[in-house]
Amino acid sequence: MSARSAISTSRAKPTVNANAFEVFSWYFFRVSGVLLLFLVVIHLIFMHVANDVSQTSYQFIVARYNNPFWRVYDLLMLTLALLHGMNGMRVIVVDYVRGKGWRLAWMSFLGIVTLVFWLMGTITIIAFNPNHSTYAAFFGALFHH
Repeated sequence: MSARSAISTSRAKPTVNANAFEVFSWYFFRVSGVLLLFLVVIHLIFMHVANDVSQTSYQFIVARYNNPFWRVYDLLMLTLALLHGMNGMRVIVVDYVRGKGWRLAWMSFLGIVTLVFWLMGTITIIAFNPNHSTYAAFFGALFHH
C-alpha cells in the first residue's frame, strides 16, 4: 500500500452504524473548528494587534459594542467555542465512562455548566448598556488605571 492511500484511508469518519446525533457531532466538530479558527484569529487581530492592549479602555469597549455586528460576532464566538468544547468533553465521557449512571451524571454536569456559561456570556453581551450607571461605575473603574 502506498503512503498516499494509507493516509487517505486512515481518516476518521463517522461509522456506518452511528446514530444521527453522532454523525451531526462529527460534522459539527469540523465546521465549528474551522469557523472558530477564523473568528479567533480575527478577534486577536482586531483586539490585540490593530489596537494596543495597554490602551484598551472602557470607552473602546463601549464604541465596539455600539455596533451590533460586534455583539453578534462575540455571541457567535462564545456559542461555537462552548459547544465545540462541550462536544469534545461529551466524546471523552462517551469513550471513557462506562457506567450508565456515571455517564448520565457527567453528561448532565457538562450540559448544566455549558448552559450556565452560555447564559452568563449571552446576558453580558446582550445586556451591556454603557449608559447604565452600574455598568459605567463598575467597568469604568476596572479599565481606568
